[in-house]
Amino acid sequence: MRTAAKALALLFALGATGSAAAGELSPDRRAELAHLLRHDCGACHGLTRQGGLGPALTPDRLEGRSVESLTEIILQGVPDTPMPPWGRFLSRREAVWLARQLKEGSGDASH
Repeated sequence: MRTAAKALALLFALGATGSAAAGELSPDRRAELAHLLRHDCGACHGLTRQGGLGPALTPDRLEGRSVESLTEIILQGVPDTPMPPWGRFLSRREAVWLARQLKEGSGDASH
């Protein structure tokens, strides 16, 4: 439970400093989101996204999923699973950015 509390605190802090205004995400916000992807998503999906409590989030595993469907999962969560809704902490633009990173394999520990 402590990990979840830390993740929520980090997300509140990130939301307060991040910019989701019209246009591209700032380099600082992209760096914050990449950290979130590696460490907070990695807490369940594995630090290399090969799976753990949650399923693997590798490009080959996500091949049949669209960026939009991944965005909705990030924002809405998955009912009756440990996947929480992150929409309270992330804008749609930020969730799309994260979904694209997952689809492309960007930020993988192996890169």
